[in-house]
Amino acid sequence: MNLKKIYEQTEIVISFEVFPPKDDANGEKLEKLMSELEVLRRYHPSLVSVTYGAGGSTRGKSEEIVCRVKNELKITPMPHFTCVSTSRETIKNYLQAMETAGVENILALRGDLPKDGTICHDFLHASDLIEFIKQESSLSVAAAGYPEGHAEADSLQKDIEYLKLKTDKGADVIYTQLFFENEKYFQFVEKCTHAGISVPIVPGILPVTGYKQLAKMTSLCRVSIPEKFLSALEKHKDDSDYVKKCGIDFAMNQCRELIESGLPGLHFYTLNKSFAVSEIIESVCSSQAI
Repeated sequence: MNLKKIYEQTEIVISFEVFPPKDDANGEKLEKLMSELEVLRRYHPSLVSVTYGAGGSTRGKSEEIVCRVKNELKITPMPHFTCVSTSRETIKNYLQAMETAGVENILALRGDLPKDGTICHDFLHASDLIEFIKQESSLSVAAAGYPEGHAEADSLQKDIEYLKLKTDKGADVIYTQLFFENEKYFQFVEKCTHAGISVPIVPGILPVTGYKQLAKMTSLCRVSIPEKFLSALEKHKDDSDYVKKCGIDFAMNQCRELIESGLPGLHFYTLNKSFAVSEIIESVCSSQAI
């Protein structure tokens, strides 16, 4: 099912993001990931997105997971694809491979700039990639949005102008970067609507399950953390059980408020684990048709 049809549903759309395991020569981590997804399958996700390493560094593993999600778990997959260091011909071949595999959706991203400074100039922006995908394939395309602005953006307003360009080029859905203040998401949606963006804007939720994990994630992107939440985590950062409970409870409250606002869906950044997301869905979405 393509993204347009998925988000035409009246019930809340649940989706998950996973990534190809690193340092997995014997495949044990991949099988563990598939077991975690088997657990999450009982919540009837409408799709599972699979990340794609910078410059295609995890392409083979990503494709394997995409195919297994589709063929073994019978869940709609959505591979990611980055373009900043990828040639036009490589992208064209990848799109053909995905369509041959029966994939209908793709998340188009610029990707992180290579640390060595080598950039393929065929595509410099996600909007360029989106335009090319729509020209060369029948894939439905998703784009990334940043409630507090991309880390490299001059301002949130400029970032939204660029996001509008992505939708003008053919993006059907926007998935947001993680955030911890719902008001940031609500304001972002309002600003996007005012800018003429009419596609679904799906909030990305990261259940915090470790203090170091939080520090790493927030160092990579522009995201604010409520002082009360951050203070509680810092005070008990060496108590892993407390941090997990605090993080999951916080995400539960986030999701409850978001659902009440009438949002199109919830997109969970699982970090390849099922336990936190399972608790949240069972507590928050038990009364919803998912």
